[in-house]
Amino acid sequence: MLKKAAALFLVGAGLASWVGCGSTSSRYLYASIPAANEIVAFREDPNSGVLTQLVGSPITAGQAVQVLALHPSGKYLYAANSGEDDVSLFTISSSGVLEEVPPRASTGTGPTLLTIDAAGAYLYVANSGSFNLSVFSIGSNGALTAVGNPTPLGMTPINLALSPAGILYITGSSSNGVSSTGIIQAFTLNQGVPTQLPTEPFYSGTNPYGLAIAPGGGFLYTANNVDDSLSEFTIASGGALTALAGSPIGETYSAPVALQINPSGSYMYVADEGSGNLAAFSIGSDGALTLLTSSPFGTAAQPATIGMDPSGKYLFVGNQKSPAIQSFSVDSGDGALTSVSSYGVTATPTSIVVTP
Repeated sequence: MLKKAAALFLVGAGLASWVGCGSTSSRYLYASIPAANEIVAFREDPNSGVLTQLVGSPITAGQAVQVLALHPSGKYLYAANSGEDDVSLFTISSSGVLEEVPPRASTGTGPTLLTIDAAGAYLYVANSGSFNLSVFSIGSNGALTAVGNPTPLGMTPINLALSPAGILYITGSSSNGVSSTGIIQAFTLNQGVPTQLPTEPFYSGTNPYGLAIAPGGGFLYTANNVDDSLSEFTIASGGALTALAGSPIGETYSAPVALQINPSGSYMYVADEGSGNLAAFSIGSDGALTLLTSSPFGTAAQPATIGMDPSGKYLFVGNQKSPAIQSFSVDSGDGALTSVSSYGVTATPTSIVVTP
């Protein structure tokens, strides 16, 4: 039986603005607000990037809801509740309504990261408290079933991403008592079961909070928070990483925490928490990054997370100071960003997803 999370629908004025003005496809943006145990929901105007908060939003979610993941079908939303060690499943209606489907699936301690394979068959959950990885198969109705026992990681996971070839990469840090080193672990997946690559781990800068893989699957990048640097890697056919010459590259800006590559793989955006802006880079055919002359772009302050419209026309940033979600339009010709508007939320957003 479905548990109603909220009756989410647009107010009349917002709905009217969608009639007869270019694209009429519906997209919805969801953001996790862990400090308030909430998920905030907006409808996105595909013609302008303007967000309209849905009536009934924000909705009550699990304790310390940290991160969200969308099923490729756009029918299901998963939320990792780091304060109660489980994952919630929500169905998404055509009008953006979320309905939670109990029970919540138990994970390891402190689930803080989620990703789903391209086929929508498996959900991967990295648990920062128990230093391991939980795997769930996804049923035809979105329901989760645990696959085996959690896989030990031997480090606190910081970020994770799946390549188009189906290799799972997880970043973390390891300390020898004197200094910390950024680590990237890599796993092949067989019916959801992870097997560590014999050639890994690979090394990045310190505290690789940001992680992104180019849409074509040829390159991987990390944003190294402590070093104020970006690491660049090529991805071999078997999943092994090789650092580009000169990697990591230093950033002019401070404390990078999140990365976002546009759908064409031509530009990468970096949320620099310390300097309160977004840096933008073009991505060369060899994977090398070049800072755009128009960069950086100002944010409301202390950007914490980034999301992007699937069309690549709009980018969304969650800001910490005076918590808000800020919308930017993206120039497809040169990658430049133009601020659309900023939308206040109750506390810091830590994850942003946008439906297909």
